[in-house]
Amino acid sequence: MDERYITAMVLSGVGDAMGFKGGRWEFNHNGEDIHEDLKQLGGIQKLHVKLMDWPVSDDTVLHIATAKALCTNKPIGDTLYMEFAHKYREGSLDMDGRSPGTTTMPNIGRFKLSDPKGYMVPFNARGVGCGAAMRAMCIGLRYPKPEQLKDLMTVAVESGRMTHNCPTGYLGSLASALFTSYAVQDKPIREWGVGLMDTLPKALNYIKEAGREVAENKLNWSYFTEQWTAYLQNRGLTDGQSDPTFPEPYGIKERDAFYKSVSFSGWGGASGHDAPMIAYDAFLGASDSWEELCHRGMIHGGDNDSTGVMAGCWYGVMHGFQGVPKINYKDLEYRDVLTDLGKELYKLTQKD
Repeated sequence: MDERYITAMVLSGVGDAMGFKGGRWEFNHNGEDIHEDLKQLGGIQKLHVKLMDWPVSDDTVLHIATAKALCTNKPIGDTLYMEFAHKYREGSLDMDGRSPGTTTMPNIGRFKLSDPKGYMVPFNARGVGCGAAMRAMCIGLRYPKPEQLKDLMTVAVESGRMTHNCPTGYLGSLASALFTSYAVQDKPIREWGVGLMDTLPKALNYIKEAGREVAENKLNWSYFTEQWTAYLQNRGLTDGQSDPTFPEPYGIKERDAFYKSVSFSGWGGASGHDAPMIAYDAFLGASDSWEELCHRGMIHGGDNDSTGVMAGCWYGVMHGFQGVPKINYKDLEYRDVLTDLGKELYKLTQKD
């Protein structure tokens, strides 16, 4: 399991860097064009993911920041949340060429680092982006056990709404962390979506108990649930007991069209609800094939670094480096940092 933690962190970075390609692939909304680029490069087996062509994006920088805060092992509450604030502020200084989010960065700038509650930002009904989800996988690594669900939920929600203080945004953080914990538990993948749906009412109860902007949160709550309900119905996964059903054909063009159809504003994977959804869809369809996962989860005409960072992490938890060409990860930017954080997160779980 300690090796799986390391692989989870490293392959999250690979999925990010691969989907990002220095912005060239992230901002190309035509998946067929990207796949043609990939073909010219020799396919997944030949991708040497390293600087300068393959930097990690803001996703990995802020995932590292989240993990570093968790590794301080501070108690859940304001002390831990301020640690997130400090680490996110540090991460915000490492954004040159990484295309940071337009919601994330202004809110990180609003943190009052000398105030014990300086991590709180105003409610924002437009804070629906994927910036909270893309950095939350390590929360599932830190709180992986079923009996730790409350801790996972609390930390995912509070760290998420530090920048994306809207349910569509911070519930993406919850989904990302929850699915990572399911991967650690070896929970069958077809059951993950139902598990999320069972957790959402608990998250709403937490919001009510926390007492911050309850009316605003309730008013904006339903979108995330409705979108996930529709997705699970589409895939035949509402009972969590059946294998998913995919349309035929479901190639590059069809996947792009589907990813766009579930998006908030036409860019699949750019929002809190659909980034984990598309990563989950890719993971369901890829089984244990790294190459197929890359084709579905990292190489598409949407926000592919943000879907890739999650899909890569989950693959690493469940399959390690099985089937992953060494050239994909051996020279990854921040590989050593990600490796050390994976080790440290695993050690913390052994102390709980």
